[in-house]
Amino acid sequence: MSAATQADKLVRMANQIATFFRSYPEEEAVAGVQKHIKAFWTPRMIAHLEAALPEQGARVDGLVQRAMRHGETTAQSPVRSATHDPHKLGEGASDAG
Repeated sequence: MSAATQADKLVRMANQIATFFRSYPEEEAVAGVQKHIKAFWTPRMIAHLEAALPEQGARVDGLVQRAMRHGETTAQSPVRSATHDPHKLGEGASDAG
């Protein structure tokens, strides 16, 4: 996959996340985008998106742009606490099945 194609795909995915959070108050929406990307994207995907932001410009939703500007240091994965400590394994997990 070419770098441009990969950038297009990541921007499309990030914009879809922003669309979901659009109905929230702006600060909550930015935090939601930030947490979702941190929780479910690989570090490599995040790095590729960050590298693509300058060239993608207006194609990137404003919520994504804000989330990525603040995401490096403030966001932590919401799943990490439940999966990092083996003693907490299963906390927050579904009881279905």
